[in-house]
Amino acid sequence: MSAPIKSLIEQVLSELRKVGGISASAAVTRDGLLIASDVRGDVDAETFAAMTATMTGAAETAMQEVQAGSIHRVIVEGESAKIIATGAGPKALLVVLAEPDAPLGLALLKIDDAGQKIAKLLE
Repeated sequence: MSAPIKSLIEQVLSELRKVGGISASAAVTRDGLLIASDVRGDVDAETFAAMTATMTGAAETAMQEVQAGSIHRVIVEGESAKIIATGAGPKALLVVLAEPDAPLGLALLKIDDAGQKIAKLLE
């Protein structure tokens, strides 16, 4: 991937941080390789990428097994954070780390928009 495209993806990710409650985000290949990230602090971006891709792949397999169609997003709620993963085109995912009390309504709209932007950049 070219440096300008990575830079544009990083801009999309940094815009997500402006949404209340979102603390980190990453664009990830569907097999777990980090494309770009906006991750600070003690979060290891490479591990975050790999584990969220694995989690999403498992959810996709489970949905296929019960013949429930394709997934739109995966949301995992923990004690101190939420992880939200959604598709960003056929080759990538957008994964977000949010605070546990973050309101999901606006966040999901902005995450979906960001996923579509990333998908277009990766075409």
